[in-house]
Amino acid sequence: MGNTVNELVEEIDKPQIHPSKRFTNWKFITAGIIVIAALIFAAISYYQTTHFNANTKINDTNVGGLTADEALKKLKTSVLKNAVYVGQQQILDEKDTKMGFTDKDLPSVKKLLKSQRTLFPSSKAKSYSLMPIELDQYRSQTMKKQVEEKLLAINKSLKVPQDAQAIMVQGKITVSKSIDGQQYDVASLLKDYEKQEYNSEIRLNAVYVQPIKEDNPIIKDEEKKLQELLQQTIDYKVQDKVYSLKASDLIEKASVSKDMKLTIDPSNIKSKIAEINNSQSTLNKNFTFKTHSGSVVSVKGQGYGWALDAAKETTRIMEAFEKGEKSLSASNISGHGWKGEGYGYETTTNNGIGDTYAEVSIQEQRIWLYKNGQLVLTTNVVTGKHSTNEDTSPGVWYILYKRTPSVLKGSSVGNPNYSVKVDYWAPFTNDGQGFHDASWRTNWASNAYLTAGSGGCVNLPPSVAKSVYDNLSTYEPVVVY
Repeated sequence: MGNTVNELVEEIDKPQIHPSKRFTNWKFITAGIIVIAALIFAAISYYQTTHFNANTKINDTNVGGLTADEALKKLKTSVLKNAVYVGQQQILDEKDTKMGFTDKDLPSVKKLLKSQRTLFPSSKAKSYSLMPIELDQYRSQTMKKQVEEKLLAINKSLKVPQDAQAIMVQGKITVSKSIDGQQYDVASLLKDYEKQEYNSEIRLNAVYVQPIKEDNPIIKDEEKKLQELLQQTIDYKVQDKVYSLKASDLIEKASVSKDMKLTIDPSNIKSKIAEINNSQSTLNKNFTFKTHSGSVVSVKGQGYGWALDAAKETTRIMEAFEKGEKSLSASNISGHGWKGEGYGYETTTNNGIGDTYAEVSIQEQRIWLYKNGQLVLTTNVVTGKHSTNEDTSPGVWYILYKRTPSVLKGSSVGNPNYSVKVDYWAPFTNDGQGFHDASWRTNWASNAYLTAGSGGCVNLPPSVAKSVYDNLSTYEPVVVY
């Protein structure tokens, strides 16, 4: 029960400390603690200012606890293993090289030291990338190129991703599904490489090429482009006729590239050009021709005639659909001219022969020249020798060119080295038949051509040769029957 009397007496007899002296002692103790704490903090601050935190790496080299000078010294001696990994797969293993740091890099190391500084020591792992001032071209160029080539080579054996795509099939628009692939995204991996360029081992995160998905806005734009295509109509003019070409009728298959360029199946457009040629062109067809006497004959087109160049016109029509054009006139005309050109496209009268032409009757041995539908000249002639099959070739031809004077060279039956000078020359076949004067001829009878005809040309009496020549024009039709 409490203290005894003796214990109380002892307590009273103990010497007592004055309260003011007790306060002074505590004051000194506190001051000492503050001084010690300040010294410790100063020491820590100095250390933090001059040393890297633990677990700090520069280019994969541990510089934790080192000063800037010590860190640079270590970096100078550090070796780059020059091994490159994508995920867990090693794709490159080159010879070791030095990082290439010099004393010139000390300011950069000090700057990095300052940036990583914390108030108190930190054990948090941090990695920094630092490029030497004097760059090593091997890592930045040679090895980077090797990495790129290796990735591209690997990709060749990997599954290619397939983008979703808006397509038109049988006139209906659908969206094909995307399919994932296994190919690496080389551009992304090279960017990752650049960030790790001075790590000893370069470890790239595997990034794969991603296909465009069905819900991507690009696909919506493709669908819109195809819808707009289906609504288009082109007024296609051929001579004096206009054909209404509807995309919905002619285009069954189409697709849109990522740069919004249309690709159109040309099959039906080619068929349409063939249909137009069949009904309207004159190439290789028979011309219905009304002779000087009023009789009607059928004469096959030979040098004269035209057709649409199906391949070129198909391309033009597809381009017109792609550009949204509303009208188009045919411009690529082919035929049997010297360079494959066609003749008679601009002519629609007189069944395509027009009203200006030369008419040659082999049976009557006579020619008639018409200008704008009016007869301007007629004369007897002698055509190719029938008995030796050197007949003047029937057909619808055209005047190739005109020469005055001219030397005709070639060959004829019984004369392999034919050469004769004429004053007027107007050929109309590619193998050398034409109109020319024949001053040497004495037999101008209407039946002379049977056994004493020319080598295939139309011989003109010298007295009318100039008039005939003057009334012929280049590219003018010549009808021989």
